[in-house]
Amino acid sequence: MDQPITRRDFLNGIAIGATAAVSTPLFAGADPTPGAAPLPPPAQDALGYYPPLLTGMRGSHPGSFEDAHALRDGNTWPPPWDTGEEYDLIVVGGGISGLAAAHYYRAHTSGKSRILILDNHDDFGGHAKRNEFNLEGRLNLLNGGTLEIDSPRPYGPIAAGLLTTLGIDVAKLIKTTQNPEFYEHLGLQSGVFFDQETFGTDKLVVGLDTVPYKQLLADAPLSAAARDTIVRIQEGNIDHMPGLSSDEKKQRLSRMSYQEFLRDLVHAEPSVLDFYRARTHGEWGVGIDAVSAGDCWAFGFPGFQGMNIAKGSIPRMGFTAAGYQDTGGSLRLHFPDGNATIARLLVRNLIPSAVPGSSVEDVVTARVNYAQLDRGDTPVRLRLNSIAIRARHIGDPRSADKVEVTYLRGGHPFTARARGVVLAGYNMMIPYLCPELPAAQKDALHRLVKTPLVYTSVALRNRRAFDALKLSRVYAPGGFHSYFHLNPHVDIGAYRSPKSVHDPVLVHMVRTPCKAGLPEHDQNRFGRAELLGTTFETFERNIRDQLARTLGAGGFDPARDITAITVNRWPHGYAPEYNPLFDPDVPEEQRAHVVGRMHFGRIAIANSDSGGGA
Repeated sequence: MDQPITRRDFLNGIAIGATAAVSTPLFAGADPTPGAAPLPPPAQDALGYYPPLLTGMRGSHPGSFEDAHALRDGNTWPPPWDTGEEYDLIVVGGGISGLAAAHYYRAHTSGKSRILILDNHDDFGGHAKRNEFNLEGRLNLLNGGTLEIDSPRPYGPIAAGLLTTLGIDVAKLIKTTQNPEFYEHLGLQSGVFFDQETFGTDKLVVGLDTVPYKQLLADAPLSAAARDTIVRIQEGNIDHMPGLSSDEKKQRLSRMSYQEFLRDLVHAEPSVLDFYRARTHGEWGVGIDAVSAGDCWAFGFPGFQGMNIAKGSIPRMGFTAAGYQDTGGSLRLHFPDGNATIARLLVRNLIPSAVPGSSVEDVVTARVNYAQLDRGDTPVRLRLNSIAIRARHIGDPRSADKVEVTYLRGGHPFTARARGVVLAGYNMMIPYLCPELPAAQKDALHRLVKTPLVYTSVALRNRRAFDALKLSRVYAPGGFHSYFHLNPHVDIGAYRSPKSVHDPVLVHMVRTPCKAGLPEHDQNRFGRAELLGTTFETFERNIRDQLARTLGAGGFDPARDITAITVNRWPHGYAPEYNPLFDPDVPEEQRAHVVGRMHFGRIAIANSDSGGGA
């Protein structure tokens, strides 16, 4: 149970973005017309513009999504102002997939290719967002989105080649920068917080996965029978499907949820189900009622250790579970700001003047010059706070040589044109951008429902309460946040993680809003609506309450000890992947992400959604 609390974090869109960018239809056609008309000064050129330092509500921050919802709801805008800008390629979406698409387009054409990248957020990187804090004069970093380089299968030549191009030697950096046992060497452990609302009383127990479960749960607010059941699930050696072959067990497990496995085969009490209910939140963003027992087995969840199931995936298994089961996955590497380091390296590659330095080590502490991102004298321009609302061919898609993109900035519509367009944003929005798409493709794109999640970064004055409780991470099955932990310890270049108990420290908290009892995508929709309706003040109140109740016995005082809070709200978080409990069993070529990413004239589609996982 003591394992990274977030899903593999996601370079999966890179290969799709690269494939989209180098497709033949994007290259043929007329030369671009130079001499774009001047635009109003963008916010990103303002003195002191530096989004990584912003706190409060981040992620899908206010101003980044409202126009998309208005487009979805049928809103129209006045005629756009024609900027006169002509490009070889326009990329909609400045996340890793979109940035990679721009990189590969240049690699397959020319360093002089003119490219415009549009992003609706005030910062680049998509989900790979950086939370930056200046605590007592010292730089502290945390990932506001994607956690690390990690894939269910070893990276293929496209993604691996990009890492090499960017100067990321994963194996070397693991040895020279990572210190995963830092807190363990200090005697800090994982714990479980039982909350009063779910279990009848507040109780923190420490020693998760380091002491026997009977000892761990001795003082837990559970009945003796419930404690015995958890011990049996965690440490027992029982075959809950006697008489079935390994393959028959996999097939049966793929057709029941983990909750059904625990309830109907293990005969777990309701309080035991409550103990495990959030166990799947970090990986899937929904509870144990909406994840197959087969996928949970593939991830090494407890309860299966006596069932003699042979290693290996079956077709009725999710993308991530199958990948890890078959290959063990890729090497894992965590930068202090998560995969925001990769986004910064891509921007440095595309627009060198914007990101000073020359190595992966120095990019971590580099201060991006946002005023350099959208300059007329550079071949690649990255325009923030600009949300696309239309992408249409100028003429018949079968013969057109240009695509016109309309986008909003500051509430005003503008147009630009290009030989080709890569749509690298949330795929479910594409039918609204391109209503001319074939009906079957639009239907497929609408079905790509993403998982909402929240990564909260909390700055504390020091680590004393954690040390007093011998604690580094907490699983909170009934908590507002299901998991939280001290910032991973990474030293790279000039960046140094805090070492002393007296140093300010960051805490990473994870919340995945969902609604038990519904199919997965309905849980996602419910959670997204809840998330968008939750104010920062509500988050702050719950964060202070949860940390005070969990750490209070260690002397924690939220009024004294919390110095900053950043809530990274992602209503459209993890990309959808096949779920055997709810999705039809169809050939790969008929799955929604494959149908949805088909080319449409000079418009290509990317993003991790198009890869069927992440």
